[in-house]
Formats: sequence, C-alpha cells, structure tokens
Amino acid sequence: MSSGKPSIASGQNETLSQNAHHHHTSPSPPSSEKQPVETHPPNPSTLENNPEDPSPSETSHLLRLIDLRLLPILAALYSFALIDRTNLANARIAGANSDLGLDIGERYSIVTMMFFIPYILFELPSNILLRKVGPAGWLSGLATLFGVVSLGCGFVGDWRELLGCRVVLGALEAGFYPGCVYLLSCWYVRYEIQKRFSVFYMVATLASGLANVLAYGLSQMEGTAGIRGWRWIFIIEGLITVALGLVSVFIIVPFPDKATKKGLFGRKAFLSARQASIVMARLEKDRGDAVSDEMTMRNILRYICDWKVLEWAWLYLIAATVSYSFSLFLPIILQNDLGYSTVRAQVLSFPPYAVAAPWMLITAWIGDRYRKRGHLIIFNNAVALIGLAMIGFATSSPRARYAGTFLGVAAGNSNVPTILTYMHNNIVGNTKRAVASAVLVGASGISGIIAANIFRQQDSPGYKPALITVIIMNASSVLLVSKNFWLYRKLNRKADRGDILIEGEQGFRLTL
Repeated sequence: MSSGKPSIASGQNETLSQNAHHHHTSPSPPSSEKQPVETHPPNPSTLENNPEDPSPSETSHLLRLIDLRLLPILAALYSFALIDRTNLANARIAGANSDLGLDIGERYSIVTMMFFIPYILFELPSNILLRKVGPAGWLSGLATLFGVVSLGCGFVGDWRELLGCRVVLGALEAGFYPGCVYLLSCWYVRYEIQKRFSVFYMVATLASGLANVLAYGLSQMEGTAGIRGWRWIFIIEGLITVALGLVSVFIIVPFPDKATKKGLFGRKAFLSARQASIVMARLEKDRGDAVSDEMTMRNILRYICDWKVLEWAWLYLIAATVSYSFSLFLPIILQNDLGYSTVRAQVLSFPPYAVAAPWMLITAWIGDRYRKRGHLIIFNNAVALIGLAMIGFATSSPRARYAGTFLGVAAGNSNVPTILTYMHNNIVGNTKRAVASAVLVGASGISGIIAANIFRQQDSPGYKPALITVIIMNASSVLLVSKNFWLYRKLNRKADRGDILIEGEQGFRLTL
C-alpha cells in the first residue's frame, strides 16, 4: 500500500499510537508522492522481481478462478454445518419432542444451549491450528467429523445422549465458520470482500430455509427400516455432510502464500508463480499484510483485548442473536403459536430466507461500491427492529407476525456478512485477522445461548420478554455504530495530520 493518499477510507485497526508497532519509528506527515511501505519481507516463493502489472482482464480471470475454488465448496460445507446445528427444531416437531422427552421442563433449551459452550471455547484454538495444519486438511477434517456426529444424533436413545452429541458437535463446528471467514479474508482486498462474504453466507441462509422443506421430506420416511422420521432427518443430513467433507479435501485451496505448492497426493499447485505474485501484490498494496506475520501468544492476547475487536464482537453477537432466534424457533412459533400444521410450519419457514438472499446481495454491492459499512448496519438494525416489533406485539394478527419474520430474517442475516466486513476492513495483519474472526464467531456462540434461553415456552405466543431483549440489543448496535462514525472520522483526521498511525500503517484509514 502507499502512503500518498492520506484520505483513503479503509479499515483495519490493530493499534492506534504515535509510535508504530511495525517498521515505522515515527509518524510522518502525508505527502503527495506514492511511497511504498515495506511492512513484511517479500516471500521469494510467490513474489517475482518487478512483475509486469496485470491487465484488468487477467485480474478478473484470476478472481473468477479463486471464486470458483473457494466459494462453492465453503458455502456448501457451511450450509450443512448450519443445517446440522439447527435441524433440532425440525426433529422436535417431527416427533423427537415426545420420543426423547424434550417437552419436559427446559430440556429443549438446555440441549440447544449446550452446543454453544464448546463452540465458544474452541473457536480461537481452531483458527490457530488452521494456519499450522492448512485449510484443506483442517476444514475438511472438521466437516467430516461433525457430519459423523450429526448422523449419530439419529440413533440416540434419550435426551441425555442427544445432549452429549450436541456438545461434541459444538466442539467440532467451532472452528469451521471462523476458519472459512479467515481463509476468505486472506484472498481478497477490502472493497471486494463483502460480496464474497455475502454469497458465502447467503447460500447457507438459503440452505437453512430449505432445510425445513428437506426435513419435512425426510420426516415422511417415518417407519422406513423401522426408523422414526425425525431420526432420518439427522441420518441423511449427516451423511451428506460426511460426503461433502471427504470430497472437500481435494478442493479447498491453501493460503495465498502457499498457493504455488503442490496439493495432496502430488496434485497440481492451485496457482502459477505469476498468478500468486499478482494476488500477493494486490494484498500488499491494499493493506500491507500479504505475507503472514508471526502468531505468538503475546500478539494473540493483545489482539483479543483490542477495544475495536471487542466492539465488533458485540455488534456481531447482536446480529447473530437475531439470526439464531429465527433459525432455532421459527418453525416452532409457526406451529405452536400461529396454529399451522407441521407441514405448513416447515414449508412456511423458507420464504423469509428466500427474501433474505437478494437483500444480502444488494447490501453487499452497495457496501463494496460506496465503501460504506456502518450505514448498512444501522439500516438493517432499523428494519429488524420493525420486524421484531411486529412479531412481538401483533399477536392478534398471524399474517402481520409472519410478515414481521420476513423483515427480521432478511435484515438480521444481512448484518452478519456486513459486520464481518466492517471488521475485516479495519484490521491489518493476518494473525490479528485470524484472532478477530474467532472472537467474532465466538460471540455468535454466546448469542446462541441467549436465543436458547430467552425464548421460553411460558412466554408464548408473544415471546415479549425475548423480543424486547433483542430489540434493546439492536438499539445498542445503532448507538455503537453511530459513535464510531464520529470516532473513526476523528482518528482519520489525526492520521491525515500525521499525528498518529492507524494500525501502524502509513496511509491507512478506517472504514466508516
């Protein structure tokens, strides 16, 4: 990246100080000349000496190649990770409730909640191992194993065995989503990443909606081979996950600085030296961290305690709480509280997710095109607030409540990739990106615990305490992002004057 554009609106924040933590010894005032800043030594295995600048068509072709190898397989795997995580609601209304005694006391909420405790604890260790083991081996291994556990849920004898499976499932799924987010963020520059995050998450969101329809179809296998229909939901969906996990080891690509090395079993390298040098040069120009920095415990702890990372984690927790609230409880609310049959409840769970898909793509295009993140977060929060209010207070009108789910699902899910991008745009350093990704997704695990505990059966049909809680959380998100508009502008102005370095990088500016 260059130092000659002091007003670049970007974002990556590690530390704001008058003494840089990297190679800079003191801030220098902005100049009109482009002065490349060497933040890392070049990697001789991927960076060529003075490579010829690529043409726009060459860059576009390379991006398409990366998109095709990264997005479809990661989106497919995460879709089934999400399905395996949330299919408990469909199994419950298909008969698991009475068979396993989930309708007694708070057993269902306990089984739902216990998934998220190991999910939170294993996020960061998994992302550390991802860098050491490599994406193909680590992510495919996790997917295969959590597919096996999901399949095993179809053979449990009581709710305690199901609880044990959910705990193991949480531990295995913990590293998958943050690993995917981290891998994607390592390949793209700041203002093309939200579209990729949104496509990745959109596919999973659609799959989550379609999972309700799939679950209904699988539940119709009632009695096949002497097995209950709800068990077939776990068995078939688990088998699909295992198959995808086994295949993915041959598809998932390495990190950019390893892209010229041969793959498993001597397979051809993903990129040529020329292609890898283009990718690395784009990343270096964009944010100065093409080559990975050292992952030490001191750095990890420092990044965890960064106030900006903690703020983004709170924003992400809020967005994920809205998302989990609908994915975990929408079929149940439709059946028990709006009076729909099991079939209609499962089928009617999909349309809100179908609306969420184009919503996410449109907001992603706007965000990348105009380099805005906070504005979109506030807009989505406002829409989600309206939807949640309709669900909570229009209890005499089932149609109005159902309409509210469209707004809540679309806006809540759209904020998930938007907040991930907000974080990504304001961070420099691959280690910090790995840590921040794990912290944010770990916060989403806390949101799962919140959602599992605030939607109590005794509060139906309105679920007012739960919805008021989520409404207040959304309002706090609006206030926090509004505060950042003022603060980020102030810090950018200080950097323009040469008073501070943002993230220890000359010319780096925070994205609003």
